[in-house]
Amino acid sequence: MRAHEAGALHGDIGSRGPAWLRTPVDVNALVPQLWPRSVARDADGALTVGDLGVRELAERFDTPAYVLDEEDLRARCREFRAAFPDEDIYYAGKAFLCRAVVRIIAEEGLYLDVCSGGELAVALAADMPPERIGFHGNNKSVAELTRALDAGVGRIIVDSFDEIDRLTALARQRSVRPRVLIRVTVGVEAHTHEFIATAHEDQKFGFSLAGGAALQAAFKILDEDVLELRGLHSHIGSQIFDTSGFEVSARRVLDLQAQIRDARGVELPELDLGGGFGIAYTTQDDPSPPHDLSKRLNKIVSSECAAAQLAVPHLSIEPGRAIIGPAVFTLYEVGTVKDVDGIRTYVSVDGGMSDNIRTALYDASYSATVASRSSSAPPILARVVGKHCESGDIVVKDEFLPADVRPGDLLAVPGTGAYCRSMASNYNHVPRPPVVAVRDGQARVIVRRETEDDLLALDVG
Repeated sequence: MRAHEAGALHGDIGSRGPAWLRTPVDVNALVPQLWPRSVARDADGALTVGDLGVRELAERFDTPAYVLDEEDLRARCREFRAAFPDEDIYYAGKAFLCRAVVRIIAEEGLYLDVCSGGELAVALAADMPPERIGFHGNNKSVAELTRALDAGVGRIIVDSFDEIDRLTALARQRSVRPRVLIRVTVGVEAHTHEFIATAHEDQKFGFSLAGGAALQAAFKILDEDVLELRGLHSHIGSQIFDTSGFEVSARRVLDLQAQIRDARGVELPELDLGGGFGIAYTTQDDPSPPHDLSKRLNKIVSSECAAAQLAVPHLSIEPGRAIIGPAVFTLYEVGTVKDVDGIRTYVSVDGGMSDNIRTALYDASYSATVASRSSSAPPILARVVGKHCESGDIVVKDEFLPADVRPGDLLAVPGTGAYCRSMASNYNHVPRPPVVAVRDGQARVIVRRETEDDLLALDVG
């Protein structure tokens, strides 16, 4: 679908020139792939989600607010579960984590990745079965590893020789044998932003394959025989649409597995290929459905195992933002509308980079729509910006909105379930928004709005 069909404009405006301004645009259209599945417009043109109108949500919970379509989240969990029935599917805690979400993904049969002591604390507080938790991180502390061992975390993905030493010492002290995977840096350049590409050599994660560190890590764990080495882990990045990188990654990591077998006579039973599957933030994004991903990844692993004369290991995947990202939109209220010399219109909302830093951090693209009504006004080129004292405080870089957009309108930005609330800040001492889950005409706060009292409670003077 072309961008103008949804009223979305992305990329450098100057390179397209005034032709974009002459393109017919339906500013009321909703592109299904961008929105949670229950989102629609009512007879007045206002958005509804889970059979509740956004005007009611704004009245009850104020703005800005993250709005979670709970049934959409559950449906995405089930789709991945159906597409990967024999694999372990790990939900990415770093994308968004709270006790309610932990309970949902546990009920839907998923596993959980955490990468800090705080994330582990939330998981345990929500009664996530510890054997279904994986613990990531490039610099896990002694306290974090101790807590993981004491809780009985199902697997720890080791990331350095220092960590192997720390974990080995702790395991000896406790007479336990934790299951571990080795994170392997396979040297694959994923087609994504450089800050979320994680398998090239020059970065902080994992053991280098090319330099031999990954093989030495496996030898060290096997020779010391304290940790239970279950397999290898590879993660090439995030927001990935092309599976060709997984093919290269699988080939390289399975070749390493064959080297371990040939040198030590041990065939590791597990393989985690990562994931980081992409979602649609704009109409230019074309994510693959879970069943297509399953077919491709299983074909890749089967063929590479056959070539290496290895038994097919038990596979784990990490879909990343693909589960929670599309299930949430952020609801704002417009405060100021400013035309800048006919170049574009700046639409300021009551949030910004404190609730969505991704545009400033990754140059991420988003879409937006007026959510409280429909409009018959012609489209104007707009930039949705926040209220913070930064010129880089941009929520949506370029979007067609109706020319009559005005203060008091509600504006909705889809695709904000991943990394928005989890990376939110109190910049300019702005309290963070709540997360409101909606299902079957009912709404409940699962993360409450911060208050000024919360900010002052940390300020001990």
